Amino acid sequence: MSQLAHIDLGQCSYQRTLDFQRSLLHRVQNCDEDTAYLILVEHVPSVITLGRRARAEHILSADGIELIESQRGGDVTWHGRGQLVAYPIARLTKRRRTVHGYIRNLEEAIIALLARFGLSAERRDGQVGVWIDERKIAAIGVAVSRWVTYHGLSLNVSADIRGFDAIVPCGIRGARVTSISEMLRRDVPISQVKEMLVDALARTLDFETVRPVEPQELGFARDDDSTKSGKRLPRWLRKQIPAGHNALRVQRLIEKLNLSTVCQSAQCPNRAECFDSRTATFMILGDQCTRSCSFCAVSEGPPEPVDPDEPDAVARACQTLNLRHIVITSVTRDDLPDGGAAHFARVVRAVRDRLPESVIEILTPDFQGDPTAIDSALESGCDVFNHNIETVERLHGSVRPQGDYRRSLSVLARAAGNGRGVRIKSGLMVGLGETEQDVLKVFRDLRDVGCEILTIGQYLAPSDDHHPVERYVRPDEFVEMEHQAKDMGFSAVASGAFVRSSYRAGQLLAADKLSCAREGERLPQ
Repeated sequence: MSQLAHIDLGQCSYQRTLDFQRSLLHRVQNCDEDTAYLILVEHVPSVITLGRRARAEHILSADGIELIESQRGGDVTWHGRGQLVAYPIARLTKRRRTVHGYIRNLEEAIIALLARFGLSAERRDGQVGVWIDERKIAAIGVAVSRWVTYHGLSLNVSADIRGFDAIVPCGIRGARVTSISEMLRRDVPISQVKEMLVDALARTLDFETVRPVEPQELGFARDDDSTKSGKRLPRWLRKQIPAGHNALRVQRLIEKLNLSTVCQSAQCPNRAECFDSRTATFMILGDQCTRSCSFCAVSEGPPEPVDPDEPDAVARACQTLNLRHIVITSVTRDDLPDGGAAHFARVVRAVRDRLPESVIEILTPDFQGDPTAIDSALESGCDVFNHNIETVERLHGSVRPQGDYRRSLSVLARAAGNGRGVRIKSGLMVGLGETEQDVLKVFRDLRDVGCEILTIGQYLAPSDDHHPVERYVRPDEFVEMEHQAKDMGFSAVASGAFVRSSYRAGQLLAADKLSCAREGERLPQ
């Protein structure tokens, strides 16, 4: 029996809804029954989403609105208060045979719903969505993974849809948008439309039974101020990240050159800000890691073949963005004899050939402690060698089970003793259950092996399946940790809730150079 379970999220942010979609996507992919889920939501705060065909010139103004890359089809659209969004997560069965046919079904459902309001709507040849006269009232953008659909449709209900003024809707120049309330010249509440949309979709997608499901039954935390682990976020961690035109240009460049960034793979909360400032941390050697650290959002899986064209692609991206401080990292590649060290060196040399004056920072895995591999990466000509200690020694076994605290210290010690004038850097997450004494011990251990630059940031769990957040460290505690680290001799420290290892790395190195200059040290050129 085919069953449609519908979940009403009320008002919810786009990113939290997308995470929920993905969890339901995996559920359907791994279920033998023809059970589908339908998420109904009104996205608050408002957001501009960019489909696979989105173009930068279709964003007219993004001030104060977050831009989010999406894997759905289509161009650019706006989601916000007064717009009903529906995400069916359904298997393409014999009843829903093709993606094209499925999209037609979604259009038919919207047209049938609008007819119940006395509105005559239609498709337009060559353009996905639903129109009334010359005005678009509903947009459709879907994605398919292993023959299961996600993303979906948005239907404008409220008369106030001024958010569309910031974009060229769906990339169609001259297109006008409308809503049910505007067409009827009366206010239509979203609550009135929801049940009608569920009924229309169930009919057109040919489901035999329909039932409502509470979000909590499927693992969704109702509190919109919670993290994915269910803990309530304190006010200093509620960050609205602005993103402008540059963010899309950087993303398109990365896609064009077939590159990966740790910004996206690790779900960094600063990625929109960094992309908009025309920078990114390039992640080489694929996007599948051979380790399964409990804190990390980067996917574990079979490693990809090393791409021989990657060094030139990274170098071209850096040159196009005219970067002055470049950060290059990688997944852990325990399958390679040298852990990927030689490939690191090739990438650095390729970048150096195109941008001889830029500072190059490498953020490396531990290379399983192999001295030859560490030396190979160092001899590439990098200016900063960064390897994250990640957490305190006591928690290493649960947080980083395939890593080793003492081995990471030995990597930093080898780099510090290389004699090439390279600055040595490391990073630490807090909020995993460490004590103040644990943290101070890490500081001492890092200084003892020659680490000079330190980053300290709040751990945020990527999902409920990752290591839980034990506590949220207060801003004043981050300030105190910075003072303590500097008192121990670190020349530059970045300490704060949103600090990540490569966040504003150029500014941190500048602070390091200023500190070194005051001490009369010889600086790397």
